[in-house]
Amino acid sequence: MSWLLFLDESGHDHKQMPYEVRGGVALLDSQLWPFVQAMQRLELDCFGGQLHQYKKELKGSTLLDRKRFRFAQQSDPFEPNARRKHCRGFLTKGLEHKPPTRDEFTAYGQACLEMARGTFQLLRDHGAVLFASAIPCNAIQPDDVQIDEFLRKDHVFLQERFFYFLEAQRQHGLLVMDEVEKSADRKYVRQLEAYFTRTATGRYRTAWIVPTPFFVSSDMTYPVQAADLCIYCINWGFRLPTQGMNAIMREEIATEFGPWLNQLQFAGQGEKSGSVFKFWGIVYVPNPYASGRA
Repeated sequence: MSWLLFLDESGHDHKQMPYEVRGGVALLDSQLWPFVQAMQRLELDCFGGQLHQYKKELKGSTLLDRKRFRFAQQSDPFEPNARRKHCRGFLTKGLEHKPPTRDEFTAYGQACLEMARGTFQLLRDHGAVLFASAIPCNAIQPDDVQIDEFLRKDHVFLQERFFYFLEAQRQHGLLVMDEVEKSADRKYVRQLEAYFTRTATGRYRTAWIVPTPFFVSSDMTYPVQAADLCIYCINWGFRLPTQGMNAIMREEIATEFGPWLNQLQFAGQGEKSGSVFKFWGIVYVPNPYASGRA
């Protein structure tokens, strides 16, 4: 059996998010189809339809935007059938460029929050494991053309955590990535290839990690959408203050979804140069261009 690590990124446009995060969720191959089916049922139960039919996507920024919380709090929770009816009205009016009613706004906000909560529950129920690396959005790349050919330190640490997990499981892992833009995807594949073929550590880690990633379209892949939700919550609701990760948070996300992140993230041990380290699935790298592990 194999583990599939579904990866996405958050904050790479450096516009609103406090961090640049790459990461995702690993699912055992035998759990993949049951998870997808469960996500389909959850989406129908929350919204009364599939969002892609209304040109919307299950993303963290869609489900947990500040406005969704405000909408959801406009009234007491709707009964499920009423929520689904109002959601369909909201989504249909979006396609028709018509203004939704107050109840439709409220129902859509409540459905988005229920979808986010349900997704985390499904990840737990299907044995998903969370991995992510974060860097400051203001990290400045040195003026060195050579650096573009190598895998950045935070991405190396992400592979490191996945490797230690796979090693403990004695099972292989595949990387499944969201399609972004072809030139950017090709660049990242070159960096991965260089890491896994030109470095001793990378070659060693190919014992468990298949070094060639697969690319999928996120709007068609529920696990990638779940990964997007997780790293969106890391960006706004997870902090490691002792390591300098202390940017402003959104308390509504930290309070409700922070415990889920802690529960899902990988926790294990690794060995390097004869020393044993405690590792967590979420790692913060203050300077991804510095030498050493700091």
